[in-house]
Parts: sequence; structure tokens; C-alpha cells
Amino acid sequence: MARFPGVLFHERRYSRFTAWLVPVLLLVVWELLAERGLVSVRVLPAPSNVLRAGVRLLESGELLTHLGVSFQRAAIGFVLGGSAGLVLGVLNGLSRVSEVLFDSPLQMLRNVPHLALLPIVILWFGIGEESKVFLVALGAVFPIYVNTFHGIRAIDPGLLELAKVYQLERWKVFSDIVLPAALPSVLLGVRYALGITWLTLIVAETVAARSGIGFMAMNAREFLETDVVVLSILLYALFGKAADSIARLLEQTFLQWHHAQQAQNAPQGAA
Repeated sequence: MARFPGVLFHERRYSRFTAWLVPVLLLVVWELLAERGLVSVRVLPAPSNVLRAGVRLLESGELLTHLGVSFQRAAIGFVLGGSAGLVLGVLNGLSRVSEVLFDSPLQMLRNVPHLALLPIVILWFGIGEESKVFLVALGAVFPIYVNTFHGIRAIDPGLLELAKVYQLERWKVFSDIVLPAALPSVLLGVRYALGITWLTLIVAETVAARSGIGFMAMNAREFLETDVVVLSILLYALFGKAADSIARLLEQTFLQWHHAQQAQNAPQGAA
């Protein structure tokens, strides 16, 4: 039985509310434990103290400065790494010769933890912006590469044979068959890459940085400002959640035709 649009709207609002229920409950419990002294303020300050620290840094302009720097590093590194991963995935997915030449070296590099390269990256680029952007880009390359490569190679051969029958041009085959068929896998790689981007940035900014959220956390640690350290961690978490939401929005926007997306958006109980 089909449901009315108004019912669907309220169901989606309820779903969004439910998704935030557990985090809000954790904050309430955290606040109560801190107020009653069951959790040391030096170990884990109350959420209200963390909020006050955020307001203080926001009023001074320091918070916006560090947020802007971290976001810029993440965005540049993700674009560079993601673009490289996409190009390599398309080349190796479409060409057997390219796969033979480049896939094995890429797979060897993929199995090297990129965060372990931090010392040598600092030797190469110093502690400037280049080292952080390079590490972020390196972390974003492989999720997009692997998923793009897999998405292209998983295309139904029957579709390609049909394109040959109709004598479609190569660009037409790529734009009308290859790209749409591989897009779900590519966007999955984008989602993974966004998560790794923030994970990489956390390490890069806490080891070698003079600005950014990680630097703010390490500087606060020196002065035993635990509330600022916790604030920095929460900011990373919020950025990561925002990035994941953007990836989901991209999937909903570009994959409306896909059967999995249609099943997800379909009203339950619809006939």
C-alpha cells in the first residue's frame, strides 16, 4: 500500500532525528558525570566547558583561522589525490596495457601505510604546506583508484558488445555506458577517500604544523587546556560527518537512476 507524501516527509524527519539521538544522549550523560565530579575535568571536561572554549576562540578569531587552514589543506589534497586516482583508475580500467604497466606498482604503494611516510615526507618537503597536502593527496589516491578500476572492469560485457553493434564512437561509449555503470563504485571510493583525508590531516597537523586544528590541539596540550583539545577532536569528527554527508548527497544526486538508490528512496509498503 502506497504512503502519502506527507507521511513520507514525517518519516524522513523522524529518521534524521533518530540518527542524532544517541550522540545527544551521550553528551547529556557526559555533562551529568562531569557536573557530579565522576569524571575529572582535567581528563574529560564537561561539554559546556568545551562549548565555552569554542565561543572564546571564535570571538578571538583564532578558531576560524585554524578551521580555514585545515579545510584548505583537506580540499586541495583531496582534489589532487582524487583526480590522480580517478585518471589512473580510468586508464587502467580501459587499457590492458596500462594495467600491466602501472597496476602492480600502484598496488605495492597502496600496501605501504602512507602515514608511515611522514618522516621522509618532512625531509622532502619540510614542515610547510607541501608535506601536509602531499600526505592528504596520497591517502585519497588509492580508494578512488581501486573503486574506479573495479567499477569499470565490472561493467556488463553485453553492454560493450551492444555498443560495438551500434558502432558508437569511443567517447559516446565512455560517456553513455562506461561512466554511468562505474559511477556507483567511483562515488563509493570518494566516500572512503573523504574519511581517509581527515584521518591523514589529523596526523599531519599534530606532528608538523604551525596552524590548523591539529596545531591548535597540540598547542593547547602544552598549556594543559584539555577543553580546547577535546574541542579540536570534536571539530575533526564534525568535519568527517559533514564530508560523509556530502558524499551521500552526491550519491543521491547522481545515482537517482540506480536501482539501489531507488530502493532506498522508495516508500516502504508501496505497491
